[in-house]
Amino acid sequence: MDRIRQYIDELIEKSTPDKPIWNIEKIRQGKGASWNYIDGCMITAILAMYDITKEEKYLQFADDFTSFYIEEDGNIKFYDKEEYNLDNINAGKNLYKLYDLTGKEKYRKAIDTLYDQLKGQSRTVSGNFWHKLIYPNQVWLDGLYMTQPFYMAYETRFNKMGNYMDIYRQFLNVEKNMKNSETGLYYHAIDESREMFWCDKETGLSKNYWLRSLGWFAMALVDTLEEMDEQIFYEYRKLMSMFHELVDSMLKYQDEETGMWYQVPDQGHRPENYLETSGSAMFSCAILKGVRLGYLPERYRAYGEKGFYGIEKKYLTEKDGELSLGGICLVAGLGGKDMRDGTFEYYMSEPVVENEAKGVAPFLLAYTEVIRK
Repeated sequence: MDRIRQYIDELIEKSTPDKPIWNIEKIRQGKGASWNYIDGCMITAILAMYDITKEEKYLQFADDFTSFYIEEDGNIKFYDKEEYNLDNINAGKNLYKLYDLTGKEKYRKAIDTLYDQLKGQSRTVSGNFWHKLIYPNQVWLDGLYMTQPFYMAYETRFNKMGNYMDIYRQFLNVEKNMKNSETGLYYHAIDESREMFWCDKETGLSKNYWLRSLGWFAMALVDTLEEMDEQIFYEYRKLMSMFHELVDSMLKYQDEETGMWYQVPDQGHRPENYLETSGSAMFSCAILKGVRLGYLPERYRAYGEKGFYGIEKKYLTEKDGELSLGGICLVAGLGGKDMRDGTFEYYMSEPVVENEAKGVAPFLLAYTEVIRK
């Protein structure tokens, strides 16, 4: 375990707010500082490290990093509300914790800045937020993670639970429209207009299950439940049931040897497929956190721990005295200028990298759950 502390400390030491070493996607694009979900994931993990260790260096780093982007009036540098991009909401989850820990009023104001985006976010016919303005009528599993925990926290803290049913209905729509009742798994995305080239013209669904999108969705359920007031009993129990059923469905596909999951989880038998770090870490984290918060029975802890230790054994390696976490799919999506079509071959074609936050952050979050015992 000490080497995992070493690993996160190495990443922190080499990162600044404008040049975080873990944002491989941005580095490859040659882009400078931006307000983005990838860094947001990493700061969530670093704040979890502070929560569990109480080591001031973790809070200091998270505060300095986030403060770089937040101006005194609550304006967020390099953030454009008019993109109406759900990904841009994710880093906002950290503002609640930083506001509680530091008392900085600018964090409270920035929460409102992001909430204003949700007020104007376009919606599908069924009532869910569009994933992005450039992806009209589309719901991606990723977007539930990016948005709903932040949205639920706002409603609980600042809006007297006024929009609880909106959040609840968005999860219900995903279950109704994107879940395969036979496998219990959820497709990566749906286009409710049935217009995109990647979707089934009858259902609007994308062609496959993608591990990381399923991981995002599992974490969305856990994190939203954590922010929800249990007094809303029926809806609370329903979301818990959705989570429990998703975990049970995914356990059928957990690799016996490593405890990990495959990039396309239901096709592990195909030779091109591979055990992928980010989605495996997300399920390990979600299961362990679900057990801790009482959403899953204690016996499920073994499944989460098996996944975590499997990732560590397979992909956390040391070279020239430095640690590196591999097996991370850099990015995957649908549509866009790259004409991503959601086929099995597409998911196999995306780059696999090391030390990218989309894998590192959930791995560290799973680590914090393991050491909470």
